[in-house]
Amino acid sequence: MPNIQSAKKRVKVSEKKNLRNRMVKSGVKTSVRKLAEEGTVEQYAATTSAIDKAVAKGIIHKNAANRKKARLVKMVKA
Repeated sequence: MPNIQSAKKRVKVSEKKNLRNRMVKSGVKTSVRKLAEEGTVEQYAATTSAIDKAVAKGIIHKNAANRKKARLVKMVKA
């Protein structure tokens, strides 16, 4: 446990960010899973939107998001 006040604050802030990041990543994974089950165009749009929002928040790297979306397109076409 940190003794310095600023270190205590950093612990709290990092816990909040960690929780938010996990929630967003989990939402993306859930959306991908739904797309794998349904495979509809509407679900594809929702999944790519969720990925783009995660990129905008800085949770997923831009190149990783593009890779995921490319794989989704292959999955939907198949």
